[in-house]
Amino acid sequence: MAQEEAIKLFEGKQVRYVWDDEKQKYYFSVVDVIQVLTDSPRPRKYWNALKTKLQTEGSEVSQNMGQLKLTSPDGKQRLTDVADTEQVLRLIQSVPSKKAEPFKLWLAHLGQERLNQLQDPELSIEQAIKDYRRLGYSEDWINQRIKTIEIRKGLTDEWKRGGMEEDRDYAILTDILSQAWSGMSTREYKEFKGLRKENLRDNMTNVELMLNGLAEAAATEMSKRENPKGFVENANIAHRGGNVAHVAREQLEQELGESVISSKRAVNFTNPPEELPFNEVEESNEENAK
Repeated sequence: MAQEEAIKLFEGKQVRYVWDDEKQKYYFSVVDVIQVLTDSPRPRKYWNALKTKLQTEGSEVSQNMGQLKLTSPDGKQRLTDVADTEQVLRLIQSVPSKKAEPFKLWLAHLGQERLNQLQDPELSIEQAIKDYRRLGYSEDWINQRIKTIEIRKGLTDEWKRGGMEEDRDYAILTDILSQAWSGMSTREYKEFKGLRKENLRDNMTNVELMLNGLAEAAATEMSKRENPKGFVENANIAHRGGNVAHVAREQLEQELGESVISSKRAVNFTNPPEELPFNEVEESNEENAK
């Protein structure tokens, strides 16, 4: 496991964490998180008591955690209980602390939003548009991104119809398609852009989005026509769909005289908040007043 250890500051306090490049996850020191949330003079003892409480309640969150060697204040490497983001959020819910309360309210708010979106999927699209605007994306980019979400859904529906399993097969087929048109797997593409947990498509330029969308749309239409069954047939179509976009990419690059595969990330082409064409705070207040 490739690890990159660092110190994350939280309100002036240190939380040690590592990045697992293989699993694409952050792992945080549980003791440090407990210290930040409780100000306990003995965070290890607090954590041991909390683990016992969680086990009594039937929670397996502490049992599913692992240990990694992290640098202690004395400079030595010691095995430390670590938790990924989901596990940290679960722990926060079990900590009776004033500092934890804002996190609990935030999680409750997110849960309510998600339940509403499940009942009315259109709300998910509306929220996505608001989020992209808040982050400074242009209206043209947002329109293109929303369209690619629709295209992607059509492709995954075809993969499901062809007997593919979501977690395992979708990722491999996506890599095949990406490799065919861009020359890189999803992970290689993210590394090229310097990304970690960030969504690759959210960091594509308009042209990259269009080419990736073309590859997925082509694969979708081929799948509808040929009704592939099994992984091999679906993989063949994913590769051919990617090739369609590869041809378009080569032709465009010949016209432009440069590669359209960009190392730019969203931060390089989105507008800073002060340049946004609307006031996010005022918009939010108006909605709350309704």
